[in-house]
Amino acid sequence: MGRPTIADIARQAGVSKGAVSFALNGRPGVSEETRTRILRVAEEMKWRPHSAARALGGARAGAVGLVLARPARTLGLEPFFAQLLSGLQAGFSVHSTALQLLVVEDTAAEIEVYRRWASEHRVDGFVLVDLQVRDPRIDVLEELGMPTVVLGGPGKHGKLPSVWADDREAMLSIVEYLAALGHRRIAHLAGLPAFQHTQRRIRALRDAAKRLGLTEALSLPTDFSDAEGAAATRTLLARRERPTAIIYDSDVMAVAGLGVATEMGVAVPGELSIVSFDDSVLARIVHPPLTALSRDTFTLGEQVAQTLLAVLDDPAAAADLKTPTPRLTVRESTAVPRR
Repeated sequence: MGRPTIADIARQAGVSKGAVSFALNGRPGVSEETRTRILRVAEEMKWRPHSAARALGGARAGAVGLVLARPARTLGLEPFFAQLLSGLQAGFSVHSTALQLLVVEDTAAEIEVYRRWASEHRVDGFVLVDLQVRDPRIDVLEELGMPTVVLGGPGKHGKLPSVWADDREAMLSIVEYLAALGHRRIAHLAGLPAFQHTQRRIRALRDAAKRLGLTEALSLPTDFSDAEGAAATRTLLARRERPTAIIYDSDVMAVAGLGVATEMGVAVPGELSIVSFDDSVLARIVHPPLTALSRDTFTLGEQVAQTLLAVLDDPAAAADLKTPTPRLTVRESTAVPRR
């Protein structure tokens, strides 16, 4: 048997389709006895409302969309995204709203999903992550008129509200700490160069270099994977004048970099200090445990969910929300460099 319809329920209950509609939507027009009978038949037939049909009638779909244009294999390794997704779902589920997730190959495919889901009334709004430099997705989402909350900022996301932390201030806290320890050759294994937050971190290191008297401040882009993190670390440590400190844009890369240093006989933190931009259980269980920027990523996901739900209830409530800047947690992977 296919998906039961209102007509099927009407036939089984011996009433009109209009009466079924009144009963299922809690509207007046049928007696309580008839309403009870219709609801009992609907439950026996395991009837559920069709989200697209409800949306066409002005009702909500009861779901929000998150589309990620990143390699699925890389996403599966990142504790940050696991915590973020957990927080998002926790925030939405309190209001019986589902999180519909899809991983795609590139930005063009991501935009196509936005258009398709909007036209099909599949979701009520979107969460947008990984803001890009000159991001083409902003104009598309504004054109579609879909409620959307951006994770990341500040600025450069059109009129879409955002939930963000200060990446620049966070990066400066790392660089200033390392400089205070005496490090003058600092490398940065960054994320994808198309991302706005990657560019903010790169600029923060570059801008601080002269003020702090650094002799080298080098940023190398990666795809956030352990493989590229390891390869870039191996290249840096093979140089004649190698860095005395490396900042990694993810804890997965930082752990991979620590493994390479051990493999090459470079002592951490004696000869090399390591700092991760993300903090997770990975950073705490390795030896030595990693100095890292700490924040409550689960709560960040909840805040994004709450912001989008507020916009769905009242579009005039759209506003940017700045969250606390991640704080530096010093552990055993950083020390004064050897002379």
